[in-house]
Amino acid sequence: MRAFDFDGTIYDGESLFDLYLYSARHDPKVFRHIAPVLRYAIKYKLGRATLEQMEYGVGRIARKYLRDLSESRRVNDLCGNGLDVVLDDVAHLADEPAETLQSVGDEVPRPPSGGLDGLVRAFWDRNMRRIKPWYRPLPDDVIVTASFDVTVGEACRRLGLSRLVASTIDPASMEVTYLNFNTNKPKRFRELFGDEPIDEFYTDSRFDQPMIDLARHAFMVKGERITQIK
Repeated sequence: MRAFDFDGTIYDGESLFDLYLYSARHDPKVFRHIAPVLRYAIKYKLGRATLEQMEYGVGRIARKYLRDLSESRRVNDLCGNGLDVVLDDVAHLADEPAETLQSVGDEVPRPPSGGLDGLVRAFWDRNMRRIKPWYRPLPDDVIVTASFDVTVGEACRRLGLSRLVASTIDPASMEVTYLNFNTNKPKRFRELFGDEPIDEFYTDSRFDQPMIDLARHAFMVKGERITQIK
């Protein structure tokens, strides 16, 4: 089995932040949520915020952001634009058609209906080309990310991937139910996959050390350069 961090590793950028910026093009009021998220992220990376503080703070902000999106007339208009999933930009990434994303037999929810659904699909129509060329998906690959299942899940489906370990959102209530940060990553991974070995793990950050420790071999990704670190 190969396991991959998503943002900065196989995706060129931070997908959740890019989605914030993309959504602001359709409804500028969501800009009010960007600064608080960045503040929490910087504190966490500098060691000035605990995992518990991140879970509380980011969860609260994400809930407000998602509710703004679901109630936005401009964003909801995206659902009526006939947006189709575009696979041409990623034809080199997967030989098989994208299938319903699953995690250990349980279907990971698609983006909730309404504005967020159209927004996520439109975002990936534009941004699938930012999947790095070096990445070639295999059927048993696992994506392990702090981003949300309802956003990264759409990218995984287009890549033909069926296994995702991510932060989770209740599509009905827009409540953040789990944040897949740091030590939560291997904890959740083991809950889903038990003792199934990780032959290779790829990341762009030493903050994934808990996942690096689980893997037989680990690789650091910087742009298109991949360096074995374990």
